[in-house]
Amino acid sequence: MGRFALAVGLAAFLFSDAGRAAPAPLAAAPTVVAMETAKGTIEIELFDADAPKSVAQILDLTKKSFYRGQRIHRVEKGLVQFGDPGSRDVSRKAYWGSGGSGKPIGVAEFSKKHLNVRGAVGLAHSGTPQYADSQLYILKAPSPSLDGKHVVVGQVIKGMEVVDKLAVLDVIKNFSIRP
Repeated sequence: MGRFALAVGLAAFLFSDAGRAAPAPLAAAPTVVAMETAKGTIEIELFDADAPKSVAQILDLTKKSFYRGQRIHRVEKGLVQFGDPGSRDVSRKAYWGSGGSGKPIGVAEFSKKHLNVRGAVGLAHSGTPQYADSQLYILKAPSPSLDGKHVVVGQVIKGMEVVDKLAVLDVIKNFSIRP
């Protein structure tokens, strides 16, 4: 009886969940935010794994509707920039680009994997990457001179034609996390 009981027990183990290898964990779906403007919507995939503190800051601000109602405050041949809450007040246009949420990220999460290519979304700052806060740029053209100086937090995955049309004063109607 001892061998029979052992064989039955072994068979039960082998055909139960305990005898099977655990399935490989599924990779988490990337976080995507949508920036809605009068000229169209831009979807940005955020690099959660490569810039976790930076992305957490952007997501926290997004949840608080921080970007909603702000204006594009800088447009150059190669980039578009936004993220200054002062841009809601047109009478203070001369100061646009100098404000933020008041909570610098405190780290610079540079990645050799994510470079400043067309469509890259990065953290703007005024000289010290750790003091980056809420201002973001979207590149309309590659800018390798920014690599290692500005943290790339995401990439436009839809709507680059909208980015190319944005101008100073354009309003961000909504900035939200996609389900």
